Amino acid sequence: MKAAIVGGGVIGGGWAARFLLYGWDVAVFDPSPKIGSQLEAILTNAGRSLPALADVPMPPRGKLSLVASIEDAVAGADWVQESVPEDLAIKHKVIAEIEAHAPARAILGSSTSGFKPSQLQEGAQEPGRILVAHPFNPVYLLPLVEIVAGAGGDVAARDAACDMLRSIGMAPLIVRQEIDAHIADRFLEAVWREALWLVKDDVATTEEIDDAIRYGFGLRWAQMGMFETYRLAGGEEGMAHFIRQFGPCLSWPWTKLMDVPELDEELVDKIASQSDAQSGQYSIRELEAIRDRNLVGILRTLKERNWGAGKLLNESDARLAERARSPAGTGDADAAPLRLLESTVLPAWIDYNGHMTEFRYVQVFSDSSEVLFRRVGMHDEYVESGFSYYTAETHNQFYDEVGADEPYYTTVQVLLADPKRLHVFFRMHAAADDRLLATLEAMYLHVEMASGKVVAAADAATEKLMALAELHAALEKPASAGRFVGQR
Repeated sequence: MKAAIVGGGVIGGGWAARFLLYGWDVAVFDPSPKIGSQLEAILTNAGRSLPALADVPMPPRGKLSLVASIEDAVAGADWVQESVPEDLAIKHKVIAEIEAHAPARAILGSSTSGFKPSQLQEGAQEPGRILVAHPFNPVYLLPLVEIVAGAGGDVAARDAACDMLRSIGMAPLIVRQEIDAHIADRFLEAVWREALWLVKDDVATTEEIDDAIRYGFGLRWAQMGMFETYRLAGGEEGMAHFIRQFGPCLSWPWTKLMDVPELDEELVDKIASQSDAQSGQYSIRELEAIRDRNLVGILRTLKERNWGAGKLLNESDARLAERARSPAGTGDADAAPLRLLESTVLPAWIDYNGHMTEFRYVQVFSDSSEVLFRRVGMHDEYVESGFSYYTAETHNQFYDEVGADEPYYTTVQVLLADPKRLHVFFRMHAAADDRLLATLEAMYLHVEMASGKVVAAADAATEKLMALAELHAALEKPASAGRFVGQR
C-alpha cells in the first residue's frame, strides 16, 4: 500500500510517520527546503513512541520518498492526504493537481480543521472521493480522525477510507452532518475563547489555566469524555438528575462563549510572555518528546484496562497479530527441539537498562506454550469446552541480554507427557546468531475448569504430546532441567 502526503509539516509529517510505521510506503511532497530535517525529527519521535504502544510486532517499516512534485507523490497511491495551509484557494489548486494525476482508486483526504467537504469538493472532477480526514497532533499517537464526506460524498469511498484508517490503528469518527470545524475543534474553540478572556482579565495566567486542565477535568476527559463524566456526577440517578440539577447554570453569565477578546499586541505579548515563563526552558523538540512520553504512559494505562483509547490499541494489536501470525512449527516430526515463535523484541519490553525486562521473558514463553498447545489441537474451542492446561511450576534462567527490535525465536523440548501432566523445557534464542537468551522449565497439569480438578486430556492431544515426548527422549536432557534456585 502507498500513501501520498502533500504538505509535510507537523500534521502531514505525523500522517507520514503513522503510515510508515504501519508498513505503508509513503511519498511526501513539500516545497520547503527544510522538509527533510522536519520529517526526520517527526519520524524520530514517532519511531520512539508509537511502537511502544504495541504488544505485538509492528509490520516492517515502509519506504519513505521525498519527491519533487505532486504528480510524483500521488503516482500509484491508495491514499492521498492533503495537509496544506488553511486557505481554500490553495486547497482547490492542490486538489485539482492531485485529481489530475492520482489513480482513480485513491481516496483523497484533507486534514482541514475547519472547511466542510462541500467547500473542498467545489469544481472537483470526482467530488465523491474527496473527504475531510481531520486528525489530531501528534497524528502518530492520537487515534482520532474525524471523517466528513458531506452530501456530495461517496458512502462506499467513505467506508473504504474508514477501513484503511483502522488498519493503521486510527479511530475514524464519522461526522454525519457538515458543520464548520466538525466536532472536536468546536469544543477546543470554546475552551480557548474562555482561556483568552481569563488571561486578558488577569483572572489566571497561562500556567494556571493549564494546571486547571491537566490536574482536573483533563484527566477525566482523557478516559471518559464529557457525557460519561457528567453521568457519574449525577450519582445513582444518572444523567437526567445531573441535567436537572446543573442545567439552570447554563443561563447564568459564567462564560463569554460568543465574545472574543481583541487580540491586540498587548494581549499577544501578555500571553507570549506568560507562555515563555511557563515553558521557555524547553525547546519545542524537548516539549514534543515530553508530550509523547506522557501520552504513551497514559495510553498504555488505558490499554491495560481495555478502556477508551486503550481498547482501540488492543483491537489494533489483534489485527497486527493476525497479519503477522507465525506458523506453529514446521510440521516435521523429527527429534530436534520444536521451533515455535519467531518474532522481535518490542520497544515496550525494554527497561531502564536498555534491555528486555524480566517479566517479558515469561510472556514470550507463555506465548510459546500457546503455540505448542495449538499445534496439538488445543485451540480456543478446546478451552471453551471447559478444559485447559494450568501452570503448576516454572523456573526461569537468563543467559544473555537482548535489545529492542532484535529478532528472536523459541523452541520447546518435551521432557514428559502423560494424560494429566506435561513437562517441557523452552529456550529463547537470538535469531541473528542463535545465542541462548533464556530458558523456562515448566510443569503443566490438565484441569477440568469447572471443578478445578486434574483430569486426563483428550486422547488426540495426549497422543500428539506423547509422540513428541518420545521423539525428544533421544535428545540430551537439558543440564539445568530440575535445577532449583541457587543450585550450582
